[in-house]
Amino acid sequence: MQPDIVIVLAGLAFIVGYLIINQVILRLVLLLGTALYILYYFIAGDAPLWGAIYASMLTFTANLIGLGLLLARRAWWMVPPKFRDMRDRFASIPPGDLRSVLRHAHRYRLEDDLVMTREGRPVDTLYFVLSGRISAEKLGERFLIPSGVFVGEVAYLTGRPSSATITVDKGAEVISWSIEALARQTRRNPRARLALEALISTDLAAKVALAVAPKNLPPEYS
Repeated sequence: MQPDIVIVLAGLAFIVGYLIINQVILRLVLLLGTALYILYYFIAGDAPLWGAIYASMLTFTANLIGLGLLLARRAWWMVPPKFRDMRDRFASIPPGDLRSVLRHAHRYRLEDDLVMTREGRPVDTLYFVLSGRISAEKLGERFLIPSGVFVGEVAYLTGRPSSATITVDKGAEVISWSIEALARQTRRNPRARLALEALISTDLAAKVALAVAPKNLPPEYS
């Protein structure tokens, strides 16, 4: 192959790569372009241009490692086995980011009824109720909440006391996080914070869609 053709193909590969949004395809195209540059440095002169070859090989290796990490973030084997059955429930979050969110989580089934939050009290644990009966009391009103929701998420996001008393019946399956440990984790890992906030935002949107106005709002709310 003529050196001029090789260098043109390498340049075209990089140009195409920079126009691609998909990160996996972009990296694959750049790997191809780098490989063509390495080939060019082998055949362009009377002797291989070893300095340029070594530099390009380092670039190729770094890009290959980045591609591997990118693919690993999308692989469900990254998620701890005890949480892999939640794939459909949390399908919107890349598995690698979900793994970070679940790193300090505990999954268990309740042996007794559990009051998860009390209205007006600080919250030290964030819950996700996978299954079970959830009852709530707020401003004197009692109502039921469907399972598959977070409990304590507003207090977690705002740092304020709980706005309702939430009780989950015996036999429910839940996931829990210490808010203190979760805060440390998300400070160290911004991707974990964004993933958790995305999950909570979806949860809050669903709750708003299902919400109805309480009957006995105090005067300041009317």
